Amino acid sequence: MRKFFAPLLVLAILLMVVAPVLIAEAPYEATMGLIQKIFYFHVPSAMMMMLSVFICGIWSIIFLLKKRPAADHVAVTAGELAVVFGLFVLVTGPLWARIAWGVWWTWDVRLTSYFLLWMIFVGYLLVRKYGGPGSDKLSAAMAIFGMANVPFVYVSVDIWRTMHPKTTVVTTLGEGMAIPFWFCVFAFLVVYSLVFVSRLRLEEQRARVEQLFLEASDI
Repeated sequence: MRKFFAPLLVLAILLMVVAPVLIAEAPYEATMGLIQKIFYFHVPSAMMMMLSVFICGIWSIIFLLKKRPAADHVAVTAGELAVVFGLFVLVTGPLWARIAWGVWWTWDVRLTSYFLLWMIFVGYLLVRKYGGPGSDKLSAAMAIFGMANVPFVYVSVDIWRTMHPKTTVVTTLGEGMAIPFWFCVFAFLVVYSLVFVSRLRLEEQRARVEQLFLEASDI
């Protein structure tokens, strides 16, 4: 992966430079106007958050079953990115809502369930840091619980009456909006991959240093 890092970094920079140009040229939404363009950052961020949740949950299962430290490294990396991208969603969402709905926040079922999911992974990181012995296993169980909540968060807007747009909004985009949107999704995915690999490498090095420290203490 190291030999591909530099080309991917260049690609990510190019994608992030081109993305605002495509977004600026995309047509305005009929009712919301300019503020709707937050959509091109808000939704891809949410996708990256959900991807992180699934990665964290799946590798937590592997860690609990196989007791492999490498699986735990992947899980904690994904857990941190879930919180980071989730925070970006929670910042851009109210900025959009303030103009579209007239309020910064409403306890809408999608917003509330998403916020609770984000809080689960904030708790996941806090347990890992301050939970003491066995915190890796307890946090892994929290990650699995969080992952189980993703389908509920996703379908909530289709089951209950909600101010939040339904899941079908992405499939009904016109070509003028669909192309910039999927371009942004790809750009976010490339950036996500680069950050993920970098953070995973850092976690592996941290674990190695900790192991060397423990070995030195036993001498």
